[in-house]
Amino acid sequence: MGLCLLPPGSPSQRVQFILRTKEDEQHVPHRLFSELAEICVKEGQDAEWKETARWLKFEEDAEDGGERWSKPYVGTLSLHSLSELRSCISNGTVLLDVCANSIEEIAFMKKIPTGAEASNVLVGELDFLHQPIMAFVRLSPAVLLSGMTEVPIPTRFLFVLLGPEGKGHQYHEIGRSMATIMTDEVFRDVAYKAKNGADLVAGVDEFLDQVTVLPPGEWDPSIRIEPPKNVPSQEKRKMPGALDDSASHSTLEKHGGPELQRTGRLFGGLTLDVKRKAPWFWSDFRDGLSLQCLASFLFLYCACMSPVITFGGLLGEATNGHISAMESLLGASMAGVVYSLFAGQPLTILGSTGPVLVFEKILYKFCKEYTLSYLSLRACIGLWTAFLCIVLVATDASCLVCYVTRFTEEAFASLICIIFIYEALEKLSGEFQGPACGRDGPYTPDVFFWCCILFFATFALSSFLKKFKTSRYFPTRVRSTVSDFAVFLTIVIMVLLDFVVGIPSPKLHVPHAFKPTRDDRGWFINPIGPNPWWTVLAALVPALLCTILIFMDQQISAVIVNRKEHKLKKGCGYHLDLFMVAVMLGVCSVMGLPWFVAATVLSITHVNSLKVESDCSAPGEQPKFLGIREQRVTGLLIFALMGCSVFFTSVLKFIPMPVLYGVFLYMGVSSLRGIQFFDRLKLFWMPAKHQPDFIYLRHVPLRKVHFFTAIQLICLVLLWTIKVSRAAIIFPLMVLALVFVRKAMDLCFSKRELSFLDDLMPERKKKLDDGRNEAGEEEEE
Repeated sequence: MGLCLLPPGSPSQRVQFILRTKEDEQHVPHRLFSELAEICVKEGQDAEWKETARWLKFEEDAEDGGERWSKPYVGTLSLHSLSELRSCISNGTVLLDVCANSIEEIAFMKKIPTGAEASNVLVGELDFLHQPIMAFVRLSPAVLLSGMTEVPIPTRFLFVLLGPEGKGHQYHEIGRSMATIMTDEVFRDVAYKAKNGADLVAGVDEFLDQVTVLPPGEWDPSIRIEPPKNVPSQEKRKMPGALDDSASHSTLEKHGGPELQRTGRLFGGLTLDVKRKAPWFWSDFRDGLSLQCLASFLFLYCACMSPVITFGGLLGEATNGHISAMESLLGASMAGVVYSLFAGQPLTILGSTGPVLVFEKILYKFCKEYTLSYLSLRACIGLWTAFLCIVLVATDASCLVCYVTRFTEEAFASLICIIFIYEALEKLSGEFQGPACGRDGPYTPDVFFWCCILFFATFALSSFLKKFKTSRYFPTRVRSTVSDFAVFLTIVIMVLLDFVVGIPSPKLHVPHAFKPTRDDRGWFINPIGPNPWWTVLAALVPALLCTILIFMDQQISAVIVNRKEHKLKKGCGYHLDLFMVAVMLGVCSVMGLPWFVAATVLSITHVNSLKVESDCSAPGEQPKFLGIREQRVTGLLIFALMGCSVFFTSVLKFIPMPVLYGVFLYMGVSSLRGIQFFDRLKLFWMPAKHQPDFIYLRHVPLRKVHFFTAIQLICLVLLWTIKVSRAAIIFPLMVLALVFVRKAMDLCFSKRELSFLDDLMPERKKKLDDGRNEAGEEEEE
């Protein structure tokens, strides 16, 4: 005798049982466009159906006269109308999988996603009826019924409610309830898979279980509620035992992917990175063929040029011209092109760092005092550093990145962003000197004032145009294009404005000839040269410090780019990234070029410029973030064009430096968005009743949140102090120390609190999982 599996008793369990049933071609759920039509009778004319409301995600009403649709809003329903709807489905006629080709074959009676179907709701009052009649019809297959909907899509569902006169408002509300419930993701799936009317009633009951009631005296029903920016996932309603956000939060592992698992073999991690990224190599070029990538390339090219040239100029001053702007341009171009072609994460942008500049100053001063060849000793140090980095790759040392949690990430990223903002403002007053300002030549009035105008106008216009995507003006394609090209358009506008006004503001200076800055050096540096042989061995000591510097700068920036919030689909490659940096570091060393490593702010800006959102969204629904356009084209073009910049200095010389500094300010400020540390920092001055509804505020006491933020703030201040002091060369060691500070915080906070405020350290995650397993075993016993 066989066993018969019966659906469980509660509405939620029954719905989950229905949704788990096997699907056939005719019962696969689609997005639904719901339309409510009511019978309209005009004097001297026959009754006709008139469309009064429609739903794709949110409700839109036909305004008086029927000539325009209202702004989309969240439809509010009365419990009474939902109860009446349930009664109608229970007692009325339910016809499932009816085959029909036109409206006559049934006994009684436009942002639309691809593949969507229609749900027509028809309600009204007729004078010849003495009692209401109702029918719910599911057609199989869906049929294009002419005249039924305003858009030519096939109709799958029909709900008809007709009754005697005097209850028009009641029928209207029941119709609204039916159309609204059909847009609900769970009930829609139930409607497609229902076997009988009881299944539909269970779907209504489950919907009622999820309803939140607003007391009638505490809100105005005539107010249309704005659609929310984010709608929570409905998966927990579909799956039995699904965890809510708070229950599942602590199980998240930020850096626990396969790319950070130690292999135990020499170059095992590097081999896996290559195997992981190789299948995506050609798609990385195909995916770069888009207008958004062109906008990103033009923006980042302008943003990268200035710091590379500025860094080269500072190096030239520090090294008496041994390494200057020309060498900086060539080094950035070579390293950037190779990295973009072969790295594991091509979204990362390479750049120069402050600690490297400090190191170069100290090294040049040391060589000058002891009459050593600066470029030869520097080549030895660079080759040792490249070798040590390759050793780290061979031993899977990048797996240690899993100890870099959000606490360390945000402290590092915040510091770099603040430095970007500070240096942009500092250059506003420090760089605008020279002939135009009267220091070394004739005085020209209004230069500094005009520079300030260009600086702040660039920042303001870039911010405004970037937000233009959410404007209410112009079609979506126009708004998206303007937003993508925001910074490039701003630079073009400011260059033209500067040219028209004619005030001699400081301009971008690019080397004119492709040759070394000094005539007494070439493009190849002998690592020994005139130096004693022992300097080759002695170079190992500073190389150790440089290795830590390169490793920390590269890997923390890579961690920030590879955040799970970015929804990257092609994976990452920490070992491959470090290997490519090491190879190019060795090449740049023997060519006498600056060293380049991942630049945090430029990388964040690059990622932000390539965000992809859903093209099709229902009226009132916010576009959904889908991920990042992962490709190699933008980075490749940025650095290839940078290397060719010496050949079109006649164009670049028109770009005012204040405009580029304004772009720096924009990048620094925009990169701060989304950093949780600054959200928590604002809570210090915010009364509890005005605090945003952050998830961690629901589960962590406010005093603990403030304590966590205070520790992070103290670490940030200490990092800033070291960064701007003469001890800046040990900055990477201080960043490394943040990992140990975070480890010590395990003693001050519970595992649950840290799971909301930060990420759990690897061993703590294991203990937490073990604890859960033990608890589960005890429950089973």
